[in-house]
Amino acid sequence: MSNSTPATIEDVARIAEVSIATVSRAIHTPEKVANSTRLKVNQAIAITGYTTNAMARSLRLGRSNMILVVAPDIGDPNFSNILVGLENEARAHGYGILIGHTQNDAQRGLEYLKFLNSNQAAGLILFTGILPFGHQTMTARLPPSVGVFEPVFNGGIPYVGVDDVEGARKAVDLLLAEGHRKIAFIGDSRTRLAYSRRRQGYDAGLDGAGVAPDMRIVLEGDGTLESGRHAVEQLFMRDTLPTAFMCVNDQTAIGVMIGLNARGYDIPKDFSVTGFDDVPQAVFMSPPLTTIRQPRTLIGKQAMALLLEFLSDGQPAETEILLRPDLVVRNSVGAPSRRWTNR
Repeated sequence: MSNSTPATIEDVARIAEVSIATVSRAIHTPEKVANSTRLKVNQAIAITGYTTNAMARSLRLGRSNMILVVAPDIGDPNFSNILVGLENEARAHGYGILIGHTQNDAQRGLEYLKFLNSNQAAGLILFTGILPFGHQTMTARLPPSVGVFEPVFNGGIPYVGVDDVEGARKAVDLLLAEGHRKIAFIGDSRTRLAYSRRRQGYDAGLDGAGVAPDMRIVLEGDGTLESGRHAVEQLFMRDTLPTAFMCVNDQTAIGVMIGLNARGYDIPKDFSVTGFDDVPQAVFMSPPLTTIRQPRTLIGKQAMALLLEFLSDGQPAETEILLRPDLVVRNSVGAPSRRWTNR
């Protein structure tokens, strides 16, 4: 190749005797290309000096090679590890990351929507569970997008996350095995799909054990520490107490534990508590919190891989990828207290 003319993907395809789409797949999703084909493409890249550097590709193709990541709260303990997976996968394929922090502000969402429509980002990763607010015409022109951590409500975009139903089922099965039957589910939601899926797992576990509906206690919540503490107060005011609390996430569970401790109760002697996510604070609680662990870095890696395939081929290979969660048993779960089972 001439030193004065940058190599193109067409040059690589011609020398490797494959299609341009195959070259793109070999670069972005090599695990989906046969070893022999990938070897031919790599050899052609070495011969031509073709580069997938983000800046070089942006200049050559006339479009951005940056991915916009929009999150409602970058302080969320789940965010950082997913971001690590996203960024590592993006960098490996010549893309960069931009972070948009909405702070649950509709106006900020509109600003990021305008940014996307100015072609300053090739793709979008959404943590918010909702599409950016804005004019319908701008929303219709969104670039290839993938949701992570929270399925996009009525969004119709691909999603990569944990199997919330399976995770919740593992938590409820543990409580059932300890002898609990009156288990409260804290954090039900009609709009947050991850939370409603965890409710499905809760119901499926109790259905499988033959627990009657009148033994079930379900309270809504927004996933915050305060909503967990408030749930405890509600149940004591109603004088309708479970023997165990199955919480929609760890923040809610920590709020429940704080509320119970404030009333002088011992965990797990008086009540058992489980969470979901395995945030760093979970292991430092007293007692350490039993919870469901999400493979956050792997979620980020697979979400970015799916988005890059979307960018390359014009459509996602899959509309939903659910990874398996792990049950992490610590010391917040024990047998039910007789003082509550006899009521």
